[in-house]
Amino acid sequence: MVWSWIPQNWTSIWQYTLDNLLLGLLPPIIGLIVSVPVGIACVLWGWLYPPVLSLSSAIYALPSLALFVVLIDYTGLGNLTVIIPLTLFSLCILIPAVVDGLRSVPESVRQAATAMGFTPVRRLVQVELPLAVPVIIAGLRIAVVSSISLASVGQLIGVPSLGYFLIDGFQRDFPTEIYLGIALIIALALICDVILVSVRRLLTPWLRGRQVSAGPIRVLPITAGRM
Repeated sequence: MVWSWIPQNWTSIWQYTLDNLLLGLLPPIIGLIVSVPVGIACVLWGWLYPPVLSLSSAIYALPSLALFVVLIDYTGLGNLTVIIPLTLFSLCILIPAVVDGLRSVPESVRQAATAMGFTPVRRLVQVELPLAVPVIIAGLRIAVVSSISLASVGQLIGVPSLGYFLIDGFQRDFPTEIYLGIALIIALALICDVILVSVRRLLTPWLRGRQVSAGPIRVLPITAGRM
């Protein structure tokens, strides 16, 4: 490690870190916004979930770099070319998380809310979704960590990210850049994960002091190098 290289290139390091963070966070946020209504629809109409799950499994099996290359002709060499595939990958994780979270709500709780005069919409907003938060955030944690890692692949098509240090370090046979890039990607993922755990604890005060399981959530295996 050439430690003196880091302060000398701090401006570039900071910029690429911010670029990677932006590319890594936007897709899961967009995916969460889309997956909640889709997940609710899949719970209300059970026949809809199998085809949605099959489609998401097929999309998740596609290499990220292949999708980047396909989109270049339509979206150019910009952030959108990376954000679209990563959003699709996030949906593949978040839709099952929303469905499993809603299905994990005990039927007795639904019946009690109905007996108290809750309308279906009010019951969904005030009872079912809050109880599904732990499972949904468990899926969101996986989506965010995966997206931050995969965002670095965008550097292969010229989209700025921490992948720059991996590629440049390999081309110049300069391990310091490679180690730094890997360390920063891991650090971003860990920081975001800790923040999401804190958000989950804030939103579910009744679970404080108890170990929270991800529940029956079924997600596809995460492969950081899906190139």
